[in-house]
Formats: sequence, structure tokens, C-alpha cells
Amino acid sequence: MLNPCDPAFAARLAGLLPPGRVVPPEPRHLEEPRGRWSGLAGAVVWPQTTAEVAAVVRACAEARVGLVPWGGGTGLVGGQIMVEGPAPVLLSLEKMTGVRGAYPQENALVVEAGMLLADVQAEAAKVGRLFPLTLASQGSCRIGGNLAANAGGVNVLRYGNARDLCLGLEAVLPDGTVFGGLTRLRKDNAGYDLRHLLIGSEGTLGVITAASLRLFPIPAASVVALLAVPSPAAALDLLGLAQDRLGGMVSAFELISRVGFDFLAETMPEVRAPFDPVPDWMVLVELGLPAGLEPEIAMANLYDAADDRGLVTDGVIATSEAQAAGLWQLREMIPEGNRRVGAVSSHDISLPLSAIPEFIERAPGELAGLGAFRINCFGHLGDGNLHWNVFPQRGSSRKEHEAVREAVKERVHDLVHGLGGSVAAEHGVGRLKVADLARYGDPGKLAAMRSIKAALDPLGIMNPGAVLG
Repeated sequence: MLNPCDPAFAARLAGLLPPGRVVPPEPRHLEEPRGRWSGLAGAVVWPQTTAEVAAVVRACAEARVGLVPWGGGTGLVGGQIMVEGPAPVLLSLEKMTGVRGAYPQENALVVEAGMLLADVQAEAAKVGRLFPLTLASQGSCRIGGNLAANAGGVNVLRYGNARDLCLGLEAVLPDGTVFGGLTRLRKDNAGYDLRHLLIGSEGTLGVITAASLRLFPIPAASVVALLAVPSPAAALDLLGLAQDRLGGMVSAFELISRVGFDFLAETMPEVRAPFDPVPDWMVLVELGLPAGLEPEIAMANLYDAADDRGLVTDGVIATSEAQAAGLWQLREMIPEGNRRVGAVSSHDISLPLSAIPEFIERAPGELAGLGAFRINCFGHLGDGNLHWNVFPQRGSSRKEHEAVREAVKERVHDLVHGLGGSVAAEHGVGRLKVADLARYGDPGKLAAMRSIKAALDPLGIMNPGAVLG
């Protein structure tokens, strides 16, 4: 049984840190981006060093007070929001933003966990390198949270998820022990890899305080195009063609449906679509090329080859950085259009690539009898991650469908699971999908997860209620 972070305990924490580092929570710390939940916390703690984090965690363990790590607050599954139970300590990494070392010859960068993702990208650029993790929220999310959630984004196809971009971690474990695994080694088989245990654990096994990150050469040239395709199946064939012709150079491959542009026209009429009329399906493709290749010619040749196979019907190839940025801006505005319309139920799912066309064809029928809906399907087709979101018809609101929201989610997730997919693709489990993990998770995996949690956090103080409930 956990104890609350009451004024007496907050005062105890204040004695461990410099003045002004233990404060009452602000509204931004207790709200999640979609506005579905509000949380609680007895105090917000702002450590600035790993030793200070360890002191706070040790005190929480001694007093059996829950602790919720907080990065940028951008998570979409409630992992950073505790909604019930004894008020926890909210541990913010916002002041831990230092660069501990840059090693361009090694393609490595060591930073503290509170650094904004955009700042990590900028630090890599300072030494002529690329840190490829790219998210719409990169101006506000923080690298520690990205690793804790194993964030994905638009470049997973080429560079991998957050875990693939991490060489080593420093973290504070639930008893206050510091795990000093901040290695820059590519090969180290000396025992269990605790790095990969902590990455994706969503703060339930420890607090990430610093990371050694993989960097990459910056492509000599890049090109972006928005291509109209006849169907999701054609989009998948186009992906295969692009990879066959340009292996290792396809940086992003995003599926976009017409409904996404309909929502932009409905909520942001100043936005202009590049096609008239807008096709039902499109893909946004980015190529990153080495020196010696002409990017626009490479994209034009891909288009011609795809056209010969009936895989494209129209296309816009950016001929400047501004045009490329404009195409990407359209893609990144789709979630904002979704937010303004208001989803009945949002689904962050992944599927085997070959199952995606079947899912897209079958999923609307699964909602028969639950109401009339609009579906906005978009996402990272290159790595199998779709955002398949259900919306009310125009003139209606999501509140009018609240009674069927759980049924919608369950039918969609049942289909995903039946096709061998995952209902927690890149946003994690948090608190939103605890029941889903119990419903769809492999029993052996769940048993092992509970054993690991019990071994590392026997008091249950780390992010109580997240992931395993």
C-alpha cells in the first residue's frame, strides 16, 4: 500500500534539493494532450543531477510514496498522468538538459534525459551528424521520455525505433541505485542488457537520467514527393518497388487518406491540398541519398517505374526545401485536424505489412451497428504502424458516441490481434491500454513482466498503475 506525498513528505524532499526545486504541480503537469484525463500529484520535483534523482527515488522508496516520471507531457496513453490513488511525487526531468559528450568519429552523442528532442537533433547537427528520431512533438517531448516509451516517428523504416538509436543508458533504479550503463560500445555481451529492459518500460522500472545515442551521416541530398495511389495495396507494392530500387535510401513512407485532407479543409480552410480533386489514397515518400545521385531524378525514375506498373495515378515532387517542408507540414497537420474534429476512438496499431490492405478493407465493417462514422487512416506504412481513427459524421460530436467508444475500440483491436498485429504500436501502454495488454498480451510474456517488476520494484513505487496496472 502506497502513501501519499503529503506536505510533510514534500518538505522532506525539499531538504534534499536546492531551494525552489519542490513545488506544487502546475496544470500542465496534470493534463494529457487529448484532454480525456486529469491527474494528481502531491508535489513536482525538479532535480538537476543524477545524484539528486537518486536521493528523491531513495526517499520515495523509504516512505513508500509513488513516483511518476515526467518528461515533456506529450504521451498519448496516460503514462505521465496518475489519475487515482495516493497522490504521487511527479519527478520532472526538465532541468537535466546537459550535453555530456559529442563523438562524431564514433557517431555518438551523450545527453541528459531532459533535453528536448529538437535540441538533441540540433546538437547532432553541430557536429555534422544526424539524429533521425523525428516526431511531431519534437519541440516539446524530451529524449528520456522518448526512450521510456520507445518512440517511433516517421523515420523508423530507415533508422529504427528509439531503442535502435540508443547505445547506453544511465538510470536510477527503484531503490535509488544508479545504473551506470552509459556506454558508447556497439558490442558488449557482458550479461543481461538492462538498457533494452528500461527502454519501453514507461518509467515502471526506473528513471532514465542520460543516454548515449547513435548518430548517422547526414544524407548528401534528399527529395520529398506526395504520390497518389489507387489503393493501400498499391501503396504497399510501391513501397516494395522503392526498396528494391533504392535499398537503404527510403527514409520515410507515409500513408495518407483523403479523409485527412477533408478534416483539414473542415477545420483549417486556409490549408490548400496539392491535388484537386484529392485522391482517396496518397503516400508521402522521402528519399535520403548519398553524394553522386540526383534526388529529383531518382524520385522521377521511381515514379515512372511505378506508373508503368499502375501503382501511381498522380504526383507532386518537391523541387525546393520549402516545397518539401510544405508537404511534410501537411502530413504533420493531420493530427491537429483530427484533434479539432474530435475522435470517438483513436487506434495506434501495427500490423504485418502484408495484412494492412486486408485490415483497411475489413475494419469499417467491424463497426456495423455501432453508428455512422468517418474513418481517418494514416501513418507509417513503411514500418506497419497505422493510426486508424474513428470520427463522428459532420454535424455530430464525439460526446454523442461516448456510449459506444469502448465497443468501437474492442472491435478494432480484436481484428488487429486476429491479424497478428499489436494494439500498442508506438505510443505504448501507459494507463489507457492496461486492459488491452491483459486481453491481448501473451500469458508467458505477462508473467515474466510481472516477475521483473516485482524483482526491481517490490514496493511498487515506480509509475504506479502504468503498463501492468
